[in-house]
Amino acid sequence: MYELIETGKAPVKAWVKGVPVEDAARQQLAAVAALPFIHSHVAVMPDVHLGRGATVGSVIATRGAIVPAAVGVDLGCGMMAVATTLTASQLPDSLADVRSAIEKVVPVGFASHKEVPRPVEKAWVKLLKRRYEAIEAKNPAIAVEKCATLQIGTLGGGNHFIEVCLDEADRVWAMLHSGSRGVGNRIGRYFIGQARESMVKRGISPPARDLAWLEQGSPLFDDYVEAVGWAQDYAMENRKAMMVAVLEALRARLPSFEATPMAVNCHHNYVEKEEHFGERVWVTRKGAVRARAGELGIIPGSMGAKSFIVRGRGNPDAFHSCSHGAGRRMSRNAAKAAFTLEDHRAATEGVECRKDAGVIDETPGAYKDIDAVMAAQADLVEIVHTLKQVLCVKG
Repeated sequence: MYELIETGKAPVKAWVKGVPVEDAARQQLAAVAALPFIHSHVAVMPDVHLGRGATVGSVIATRGAIVPAAVGVDLGCGMMAVATTLTASQLPDSLADVRSAIEKVVPVGFASHKEVPRPVEKAWVKLLKRRYEAIEAKNPAIAVEKCATLQIGTLGGGNHFIEVCLDEADRVWAMLHSGSRGVGNRIGRYFIGQARESMVKRGISPPARDLAWLEQGSPLFDDYVEAVGWAQDYAMENRKAMMVAVLEALRARLPSFEATPMAVNCHHNYVEKEEHFGERVWVTRKGAVRARAGELGIIPGSMGAKSFIVRGRGNPDAFHSCSHGAGRRMSRNAAKAAFTLEDHRAATEGVECRKDAGVIDETPGAYKDIDAVMAAQADLVEIVHTLKQVLCVKG
């Protein structure tokens, strides 16, 4: 059940029982609730934490307006998971070669493909090219040269990852987390700036600097909806291309297997028009997964923790949503100061992954307890599979 957070403005319904919520996040929630176009209330997931503009872990339903900074810059970021016919007994004692094989076929961090792979080029031409050219023609400032094609099928950095996991029946899964890469970032930043400029010109002051909005009916709003929709489709294709490459890398190092029909590909940073409480509204999920009744989603833990394949319960008060992960409990700088390499190695024992200082800010202790997060949203989703990581590639 949710906790009602009083803000003096729109109600805030928060599924946070048993999980910490920092004061700064509560202040951000109050600022969002003060927006004049909030529809009914703001829904807050148990992985909530401070973000840019709006808290990560927020579901914001709005009438006639969208806040670009609330949607964010990693447009369409999300998860994909595929079950295989492999079992734990078929994995080698060391997965170091498997991790290396994955890192060779999927560029990570700031890296891109040096040449566009044939399957990526096909997807680009068939599904994305014409729409992007039309968007770029109207908004030339978003142009990123060849970045868009060279980054389909690449991971990125931060908390993006590729994992090999085992479920409760010891079946092997491939799972990954990524979004729209450089082109989505460019689109997001451009329209955040345009929203600010538009409000300054009209003499309107939002509740916070990063809560500038675009109003439905304006050309800028229409351009944003077109561009963000394209970026979300790009992110989906990016995850598909990566998954193909990951499965090929696994096939090169492991016994023969098939990918089963159990596959999930879902956004958790996006905006979409939906119907809630009898009205068509814009729903921004900033670090939240859609969880309509019967719909499958993915809630990952941190490096070395459990992750979950879930089925939505369609809770109307949550706008049919659930958390997108465990959620940070401390900033990246705080995590680097709080944890040692020894801490990180102990927390990721049994997982083939980076054990160096470059990933200390992603160590499990920097995140909330995933079991507490799942308990807090028991009325939002049911657990279908529990996954345990045995290999993790970080950007």
